[in-house]
Amino acid sequence: MSEKRRALVREQIARAAVRLFAEKGVSATTGADIADAVGISTRTLWRYFPSKEGCVRPLLTTGLDAMAEHLRSWPPGTRLIDHLEREGLFSEAPSPDERPMVALIRMTRTEPDLMAVWLQVHHEAEEVFARVFAERAGAGPDDLTVRLQAATFNAILRVASERQAGMTEESEGMGGLIRIALEKTAAGLGCLDRTVVR
Repeated sequence: MSEKRRALVREQIARAAVRLFAEKGVSATTGADIADAVGISTRTLWRYFPSKEGCVRPLLTTGLDAMAEHLRSWPPGTRLIDHLEREGLFSEAPSPDERPMVALIRMTRTEPDLMAVWLQVHHEAEEVFARVFAERAGAGPDDLTVRLQAATFNAILRVASERQAGMTEESEGMGGLIRIALEKTAAGLGCLDRTVVR
């Protein structure tokens, strides 16, 4: 099976899992339920994911992977917030594509196993961000400034996502909240004005 086909199946599994978790609850949903919803065997499902909660990973990693690509294409001498603006990240309205992810993040508040997946995904993303910031700075990925930049940027993305998931009405898109969080962080931590935000 091609990597593209595998990625498509993983996304189908993730969307089916989120739908079933929302309808039945996580504890009442089985791996067999998720496999049936996608039209695959339970054995095949476990080849893709080690647990039913892990089935949601593709929805959680897609946005973080895209953000890592935005960081890699960030031109020197340009503020990060300006670069992300030009990349079209700061849409004001919520995208229909965001809805399953928002529903999933909302569920992490009451489902500890989903919260564990959410935090693990962000931990892994922070390592990626650290490597990108280190390369830009000509430093190692364990440099203290680099680690703080990566952790802060990661926290901005996580808090903005959780804030949107907590809204009763989705009046603002994820990108708009990320922009606000970047601006507030830059204002509150002057050191970021020269490093992460510029």
